[in-house]
Amino acid sequence: MTTANAGAETAAETVEKDLTVFLVQRTGAEPDVDQDLFATGVISSMFAMELVVHLEDTYDIEIVGPELSRDNFRSVRAVAAMVLRLSSAEAT
Repeated sequence: MTTANAGAETAAETVEKDLTVFLVQRTGAEPDVDQDLFATGVISSMFAMELVVHLEDTYDIEIVGPELSRDNFRSVRAVAAMVLRLSSAEAT
């Protein structure tokens, strides 16, 4: 594993852990990183909007347009990947 890959993995793990803590605090549920958050009822469409605001404020990103796709919020891992992708895009 290269240093760049190790750094990306660490960043993804950090976002996943932070997001899991947020979900536990707000919903009382501790989802697995690959668990379907909608299918299991951990989050609803309404709560997803609260999550968007949290992510934008926490990671200084803007989630708009096609990024608001339900697939980007399907699991903790999917959300973390979107956050990292948007963070990288906004940094350039």
